[in-house]
Amino acid sequence: MPASVQLRPSVRWGERRGIVSRLRDRLRTAIGGAEPAPREVLPSLPLALRHGDLAERYLAAEGGLQHRAAGTAATAAMEQALAAGEWWPADIWGHRALWHFEQAGMELAATRAARLIGEVRLAGGDPLSARRYYAEAISEARDLGAEREEGLAALGLGRAHLELGDVTTGRRLAVIAMDLLERCSAPADEVEQARELRGTEKPVGGSTEERV
Repeated sequence: MPASVQLRPSVRWGERRGIVSRLRDRLRTAIGGAEPAPREVLPSLPLALRHGDLAERYLAAEGGLQHRAAGTAATAAMEQALAAGEWWPADIWGHRALWHFEQAGMELAATRAARLIGEVRLAGGDPLSARRYYAEAISEARDLGAEREEGLAALGLGRAHLELGDVTTGRRLAVIAMDLLERCSAPADEVEQARELRGTEKPVGGSTEERV
């Protein structure tokens, strides 16, 4: 692994959703195998997170089995924690949002939640783990025809590869992200982020130098 890569393995993450087992269940069903096991029940929300307006909104929706409202409140709490650099709470809220959106059959919202968990893991210094969530989000978004979400997930995956020192793959994913985001008329700042990740080439003497 390149010396420039800095991982923080001590980061304490929240509830793991089991992406690999979920994909395995889908494949088994697709080829005519046994139906996947029923979804697990969420554990209780940690006491440390049971405060504030968003937590109250979430708990009320969760108690009433209002999955859409619970997922929305959990997503807002995740984004708030992510902005504050609180990785453990953000990860827990993200997994709860993903679970509720899946229960509600809200595939696009669940795809976005998976991507945001990738954002949490990447921001928390764990690009290896982030790649799994970005990759799932890309696959799900492609199935849904959601080009903007696919482009944002490709952008995140490109950043994760860059953090791991794989500049070639990171740049390639940036090009894919830029194409997708431009095609769906995504906000200009999202397209610009992909363009920046792709990097530019500027002449240095008689040669060119990559700037990433």
